[in-house]
Amino acid sequence: MDVKAAPGFEQQISLRQLRYLVALGSEASFTRAAALCGVSQPSLSQAIRQFEDALGAPLVERGARAFLTPLGREVAERARRILLEVRDLGELTGAGDAALLGTIRLGVTPTIGAYLLPRLVARLHQQFHDLRVHVRENIPAALVEGLAAGTYDLILAQLPLPAPGAQVERLFREPLQLAMAADHPLAARASIGREDLAGQDLLTLQRGYRLAEQTIAIAEEAGARVREEYEGTSLDAIRQMAGMGMGLAVLPELYVRQEIRPGDDVVARPFHGGRHYREMGLLWRSGVARAAAYKRLAQELMACVEDIGISYR
Repeated sequence: MDVKAAPGFEQQISLRQLRYLVALGSEASFTRAAALCGVSQPSLSQAIRQFEDALGAPLVERGARAFLTPLGREVAERARRILLEVRDLGELTGAGDAALLGTIRLGVTPTIGAYLLPRLVARLHQQFHDLRVHVRENIPAALVEGLAAGTYDLILAQLPLPAPGAQVERLFREPLQLAMAADHPLAARASIGREDLAGQDLLTLQRGYRLAEQTIAIAEEAGARVREEYEGTSLDAIRQMAGMGMGLAVLPELYVRQEIRPGDDVVARPFHGGRHYREMGLLWRSGVARAAAYKRLAQELMACVEDIGISYR
């Protein structure tokens, strides 16, 4: 479609209209989009109509639901990027570049969040009274999408994580351990070698987690089998399956320290020489104004890791 914007197009479009279009794209409803933006439905509808008039092409398919046209989807995607740039520009003002204040929206993978973030939030609350951290857990792919869309300012996840346009701050290497039923023959070992895994069944998280990929790689290297008929949705799930004798679970050490206790139906053993580990990182959009503050946050996160009593360098 040939689109001929009206003369002075850039003067006719406001950030408010860009926000309205993005909201309409996500809600597919004028009523819900208006509620999301805190305006009346007629006001939002009129603003979108003016946007279309200025562009000279329809952006919305109006019917029982309000779907964006192909052009509308393209414009909405560009609008998201513009709004993110404007928000980041606004962060240039205020306190120093490295100041930890205001609100930071942190996305985190469930395989690390519950086992580290309570310490981080408590530490930040004690030291930075003007900082609020909003934490939301999600699967890795959704974290990357949310970072690009501006849902998150930062994400904490296992590396490598494909995230085009993101700055990656490598944080620490966390050893992995092998969990098994307390009466499993390998429970008598002080540590686990590759030869111990030959012919064993390994349990894994659902695909999409880097830890699942690692477990599959460990199995292939050692001649073990991955139980294809079961994929856990959480670390707790595969730990419980291990406790029932259904297989062996590869678990991060932070999880083991918090969730497995002497006398449990599950025991965990380290791999020889710390052979297997996962690398964690903090990611944010490249070029944001608060990069120095995010680096400071990374330092505070590393201090939490060291407070646990183990240096994961």
